[in-house]
Amino acid sequence: MAEAVTPTGSATGGQSLRRLVPRIFSRAPSRDALEELMRTVRMHHPKGDIAIVERAYRTAAKAHASQKRQSGEPYITHPLAVAQILAELGLGPRAIAAALLHDTVEDTDYSLEQLTADFGDEVAMLVDGVTKLDKVKYGDAAQAETVRKMIVAMSKDIRVLLIKLADRLHNARTWGFVPPEKAAKKARETLEIYAPLAHRLGIQTAKSELEDLSFAVLHPKLYAEIDSLVKQRTPQREQYVHTVIDNVESDLRDLRIRGRVMGRPKQLYSVYQKMVVRGREFDDIYDLIGIRIMVNTVRDCYAVLGAIHARWTPIPGRFKDYIATPKFNLYQSLHTTVIGPGGRTVEIQIRTHEMHQQAEYGVAAHWKYKEQVAGGKTDSKAIDQDMAWLAHISDWQAETADPGEFLDSLRFEIGAKEVYVFTPKGRVVGLPAGATPVDFAYAVHTEIGHRTMGAKVNGRLVPLESELHSGDVVEVFTSKNPDAGPSQDWLAFVKSTRARNKIRGWFTKERRDEAVEQGKDAIARAMRRQNLPLQRLMSQDSFTAVAQQLRYEDVTALYAAVGEGHVSTQSVIEKVTALVRSEEENTSTGPIDLPAVGRSKAPRGGDSGVLVRGAPDILVKLAKCCTPVPGDEIVGFVTRGSGVSVHRADCTNAGALRDQPDRLIDVSWAPTSKSVFLVHIQVEALDRSGLLSDITRVLSEHHVNILSASVQTTNDRLALSRYVFEMGDTVHLDRVLNAVRRIDAVYDVYRVTSS
Repeated sequence: MAEAVTPTGSATGGQSLRRLVPRIFSRAPSRDALEELMRTVRMHHPKGDIAIVERAYRTAAKAHASQKRQSGEPYITHPLAVAQILAELGLGPRAIAAALLHDTVEDTDYSLEQLTADFGDEVAMLVDGVTKLDKVKYGDAAQAETVRKMIVAMSKDIRVLLIKLADRLHNARTWGFVPPEKAAKKARETLEIYAPLAHRLGIQTAKSELEDLSFAVLHPKLYAEIDSLVKQRTPQREQYVHTVIDNVESDLRDLRIRGRVMGRPKQLYSVYQKMVVRGREFDDIYDLIGIRIMVNTVRDCYAVLGAIHARWTPIPGRFKDYIATPKFNLYQSLHTTVIGPGGRTVEIQIRTHEMHQQAEYGVAAHWKYKEQVAGGKTDSKAIDQDMAWLAHISDWQAETADPGEFLDSLRFEIGAKEVYVFTPKGRVVGLPAGATPVDFAYAVHTEIGHRTMGAKVNGRLVPLESELHSGDVVEVFTSKNPDAGPSQDWLAFVKSTRARNKIRGWFTKERRDEAVEQGKDAIARAMRRQNLPLQRLMSQDSFTAVAQQLRYEDVTALYAAVGEGHVSTQSVIEKVTALVRSEEENTSTGPIDLPAVGRSKAPRGGDSGVLVRGAPDILVKLAKCCTPVPGDEIVGFVTRGSGVSVHRADCTNAGALRDQPDRLIDVSWAPTSKSVFLVHIQVEALDRSGLLSDITRVLSEHHVNILSASVQTTNDRLALSRYVFEMGDTVHLDRVLNAVRRIDAVYDVYRVTSS
C-alpha cells in the first residue's frame, strides 16, 4: 500500500521526511563543481576538446544567472550536476556541453540559432532533442505521446536519452524540495518509464538510483524500515562477506589469476520488490549476501567458476551463463548461487572488467569508446548491436497508430523476461518469455513470419504454438505461394509486440482492400437501381468533397467505410447528387436531368423515421425514456401540443398510456437517410487504467457521435459506464457493440431500452 508523501511545506512535515528520506534533499557540494567536472572529463577523454565544456558552462551560467531552484540554490547547479553524471558515465565533451546547455533554449532567452552558431550542429541537435521532450506535458494520452517522441529522438542519437536520464536523476535527488503531489507523480513516471529504459540500455548505476529515489518518495516509511533492517544486519553481513572474499582470493592465488573480489551493494527497492511483491521474508532473500569477482579474460571467468563450485555446493537451477548468451542489453556475466560458509546462501557474479563496464554503464560505455578513438574511426559493431533494440522499437512505434497501445506495448517490451534461441546457423535471437516459432519467424524477418507454415525445434517438428525455451535451435518452413499470409489464430498465442503488430497490420490491410471493393460495388449497384448516371457522377470530384465532408482522408477511405457498414450507401448517394445538383445550378441555366433520390410517395413526419397512419404531416418525436430505433416494435401516443410521441411497445411508460386508448395511434417505421436515432448502451468492465479512453476511442473510430456519458466504479472494482449517442444506420449498432466487447477487461455491453 502506497504511503502518502509527507508535505514538505510544513516544518514538521519537512523534518519528518528529512528524517525518513534524507537522500531526496540533496544540495550541490560545497567544493568547486566545475573543477570536479573538468577533472572527470579529462580523466575519460585526455585528448578531448575541454574548451567547449568551459564555454558551455560560461554560456549556461550567464543565461541562468537570475534563476534559482526550488531548493534555493542557483539554477546553474542543476546543469552542472547533470553534466557531472554524464561525465562519470564517460560521455565526451560535446555531450557534456549539451548537458550544460540543455535547459537554456527552453528556460532562457538564448535561442537555438545562437546555440548552433556558438557550439555547432551536433550540440544543438542534442539540446533540441531534450527540449522537445520537455515541452510535452505528461498526462494519460500526453505521457504516451511523450514516450513515443522520446523513442524517435533517441533512435536518432542515444545521447538525447542519456541527457534526459541524467536530468531526471538529479531532479530525483532534490524531490524533497518540491510539492509532494508533484514529487509522487514524477516518481511514478520514473518507475514506469525512465528506470526500465535505463535497465534496457544497460545503465545499472542510473537504474538503481532512480528506483531507490522513487521508492523513497512513494513509500517513505517502508523505505526507512527496509533501510533500517539492512543497516542492522550490516556489521554481521560485512564480517561474513570478508570471510567469503578471503576464501575466493585464496582460490584466485592458487589458480594464479589476477582479479578483484568485492561485496555487492544492496539496492533497497530490490529488497522491497522481493519482500512485498513476491511475499518473501527479509531473512530469506537470496542475494542479501552477494559477491562480485572481476578478472581479465573470459577463460579466467570459467576457471574461477570451477574453483568456486569445487569449494562450495551450487544450488541447482540457480546457475546462469550470460557470457555465452548475453541479455537483451548485452549484459554479460556468470551467475551462480552456492551454499557458503555456515550453510548460508551466497550469490556470486563473475565477469571481466570490460563486462563490468558494460553492466554498469551500458550504451554509455560504447559512446566513451567511440569518442576516444582518434578520428572517430572505429568498429561500430558493438554500438550497432546495442542500437538494434532501439531500431526495433522505432520500427513498431511507427506501425502503431494509437499512442496508448504503443505505451502499453513498450511497458511489456522493456519489462519482459527473455529467452534466447538459435537459428540453424548459430545466430542468437532474443524473444519474450513464452514466445513461439511464429514470434521467432517475425523476429528474423516480416516476410518469413507472414509465410510461415511449420517449424522444427531441436530437429523435431512441433506445432506453431509450442513454447520456446532458452537454448532451443529453431528452424521455420515457409510457403512458396505468393498469396500466403498469416493466420488470425496466431494472435491467440504470439507473445512479441512485433509479431502481434505485423499480423494485425496484414489483416487490416487485407480487410481494408476488401472493404474498398465492396464499398465501390455497393455504390455502383445502388446507383444503377435508381437509374442514376453512373459514369457522370463517379467521374466528378463530388466523391472527394463528400469524403472530406464526412471527415475521411480520401475517397478510398470513404469506399472502405461504406464496405464496412460505417456509412450507408444511400446517404453517400444523396450527398453526391445534392452536391452535383448545386454545382450544375451554379454553372447552367438549363434543366437538371438528375432524378430525385430516395423520395417516398408519402410525406414523413420530419426526420424521425416514423410514418403516422392517416396524419402524414403531424410532428413525431421519439421518446427519450426508451429510445426506439428501427426494428423495435413501437406504439404512437397523441400528446397535448407536442404531436405524436413514439415509444417501444415494451416501454414501462407505454403500459400506462394504453389506459387511454383514444389517444393511441398507429405508427410504422419509414426511415430516410437523414433520420437520426438516439441509442443508449451500457458497458460493464473490470476497472483498469485507460479503460474510459479505450472505449471512447473505439466509439469514435466507428464514427459514433457521443452526446453524453456517465461512469461509476463500484467497491469491488467494477466499472459501469453509459453512453448516449446518435446513429443513422441501426445495422451499424451490432458492429459497434462487438467492437466495444473486444476491448480488454470489458465483459458485457448491451443496449439500454429503459431509463
